[in-house]
Amino acid sequence: MREIFTEIWSSMRKNKLRTFLTGFSVAWGILMLIILLSSGNGLQNGMMSNFDYMATNSIELYSSRTSMPYAGYAEGRSIYLSGKDIEILEEEFPNVDKVTSSAWYSGGTMTRGKNYINVSMHGVRPEHTEVFKIEILEGRFINRQDIDRQRKVCVISQPVREVLFGNESPIGKEVIQNGVVWTVAGVYKDYAYGNQNSVFIPYTTGRLIYMQNDPWIGYIVFTLQDINTDEEMAAFEDDVLRRLSFEHNYAPTDKNAIYLYNNFNQFKGMNRIFRGLDMFIWIIGLGTLLAGIVGVSNIMLVTVRERTFEFGIRKALGARPASIIRLILIESVVITAFFGYVGLVLGVAVMEVVNHVLEATATAVPDSFAVFRNPTLDLRAAVSATVVLIIAGLVAGYVPARKAARLKTIDALRYNK
Repeated sequence: MREIFTEIWSSMRKNKLRTFLTGFSVAWGILMLIILLSSGNGLQNGMMSNFDYMATNSIELYSSRTSMPYAGYAEGRSIYLSGKDIEILEEEFPNVDKVTSSAWYSGGTMTRGKNYINVSMHGVRPEHTEVFKIEILEGRFINRQDIDRQRKVCVISQPVREVLFGNESPIGKEVIQNGVVWTVAGVYKDYAYGNQNSVFIPYTTGRLIYMQNDPWIGYIVFTLQDINTDEEMAAFEDDVLRRLSFEHNYAPTDKNAIYLYNNFNQFKGMNRIFRGLDMFIWIIGLGTLLAGIVGVSNIMLVTVRERTFEFGIRKALGARPASIIRLILIESVVITAFFGYVGLVLGVAVMEVVNHVLEATATAVPDSFAVFRNPTLDLRAAVSATVVLIIAGLVAGYVPARKAARLKTIDALRYNK
């Protein structure tokens, strides 16, 4: 094997410029492939990260106005979601898993001694952390006892904690908002697209203090289980909207009265888009790499022609066609793999620099809508690129190797005469 690599090195040194130009085309092809794959990963990571703040198998319900007359009511009638709707979802639909809701009750200044900050008060249920993936940093979230006993407890965000308490632990301490005294039960980490100054309270307490026990809620979000097909999802949506139309006495065909937003379908749709994009990127990248493969194949054909006399002597001395094929294929794989890995390393380095810049930007603007994030090459893509390089070398060397193996000994010996 050592003699084979010595011969390959000698052959490459004799044709330095040609080898470099051919290798450059391979390196450029794999570089473009890596950049395309990494960029595709970055786009997918960025778009999918926008689902991180909420369960992907969730559905949101928002109330609005009717768009058609029904049962003696004129169009334009306001519809209000209430706790009764949550009971319907929990009791009548077995595919509903976790249900939460939120109602904005009050905005204003929250104070602690001389410190103050503007906040908004949101009445929620204990399931809110599971549906919206809220991370609790200190203490706890709203629990069932808080709901049942209408406790005046609250969960504040990290920015609110820093302004009101500084380095002091806020758990069990009191704050005042619009004259109402609240006990801090926990601190949560900011989540994407949420108001950083949102304060969560038991919805029953908020309804009692701010709404005189009006059961109105702003929106309902629930997660799903045991729904696997688009047909099942469509049937489930129709059943929910039809049942709510009976509850609120509006036309079952009125799609404007209650708006349903399906995060589950959006997530599945995004996955389908990125699977197609991934396939498209591989096609474009492999097309670019193909140009380099053609170049390697051409230089190997030239090598075979220049070494025709040598191959004739080898055959005259008893060398088998398989040994000549092996020599050409190994040389082709060496050229392709060496320059290919140069392109791979350069591609990874370029995308690491891009990723560093993006991370710095994300740190400066933490709650911005993400489009491009962590554009790096994953292990699967790296292994795939390595396999592509080896296959490319074999493909590039196959035609020249077959030509060399088919040379007749007498014709090869006459070639340089």
